[in-house]
Amino acid sequence: MEYINGLDDESGECFLCRYRDNPAADTEHLVLSRSDDALVVMNRFPYTGGHLLVAPPEHAANLSELPDRRLGALMAAVRDWQAVLTDVLSPDGFNVGVNLGRCAGAGLPGHLHLHLVPRWDGDTNFMSVLGDVRVIPQALEALYSQLLDAGRRMGVVSPPS
Repeated sequence: MEYINGLDDESGECFLCRYRDNPAADTEHLVLSRSDDALVVMNRFPYTGGHLLVAPPEHAANLSELPDRRLGALMAAVRDWQAVLTDVLSPDGFNVGVNLGRCAGAGLPGHLHLHLVPRWDGDTNFMSVLGDVRVIPQALEALYSQLLDAGRRMGVVSPPS
């Protein structure tokens, strides 16, 4: 609940909008890529290593609020980052999902985003249920660097100017 209640700052702005509006802080915010249509960010509270959020730039709560072009661009970003995650982490599978509304599990119900979650055979554990903790074998910052490098190599991220 600390995480869910802390998603909006005092100004009422969501973290995805804050990240969208501050490209100079992409490394600090773990933003992997940004375009006119999609923002790709590492989840700071991941279910597994490499858990990414793919969001439109609009602060929109529902899929119906987005134009078809934007919906296609979001799925293209999921496809591209699935390839990067496969290259870097070699997962056995993926969960891709969107939670619409707080009752459906959306921690940030005002700014829809897709979850791209790498999965491995046997990765299920009870730590998050029993101990309110998650076991992630790699630091977020180290994985961020690996994913950014692979994204650049694979043409998903433009090289720095």
